[in-house]
Amino acid sequence: MSTARITEYLSEDDYLAGELHSDVRHEYVDGSAYAMAGAKVAHNTVSTNITGTLHSQLKGNPCRAFGSDIKVRIKGKDHTRFYYPDGMIVCDSNDADSLFQDKPVVLIEVLSDSTRRIDTGEKFEAYRSIESLTHYVLIEPDTASVVVYERGDDEWLRTRFANLSDSIVFKDLGVELPMTDIYDRVLSDE
Repeated sequence: MSTARITEYLSEDDYLAGELHSDVRHEYVDGSAYAMAGAKVAHNTVSTNITGTLHSQLKGNPCRAFGSDIKVRIKGKDHTRFYYPDGMIVCDSNDADSLFQDKPVVLIEVLSDSTRRIDTGEKFEAYRSIESLTHYVLIEPDTASVVVYERGDDEWLRTRFANLSDSIVFKDLGVELPMTDIYDRVLSDE
């Protein structure tokens, strides 16, 4: 999804209030709001597949899956950001009335030409500051290619998955995300 900047400075409270009534979603970076464009069918299908697979596997688990309609907040000493990831897993959820999540353990972005630079650069940099985050997943929507960054002791470890027979395993959560599930109805005619 591409973004267009709204140039007027917004407080965090004004941004959140505006999102409640807006027909267009916006991401928020340090006082600026950026309108998000719509996604292609492949992007949306992959995003929905991921949320559905994770949701079904997390039933009865204290962790839960969220789709692209819930924001994640990154609050630093001198900045606040809100992004809409394509998917996330949260084990310590904000209350039910919250408009965002603060403590995701897994964040997922489905890449597009218009957001690739932001997803792999700006967002990854911001997401790494979330103490609860253990995995950041970047998914190509049109070809079997997934990159998973996993928090290590001193660095983020990168693993690439490129075969439909592969599965991404989140051991600590007891969750597995098969590539066939990610790409169902995208790379096959089923």
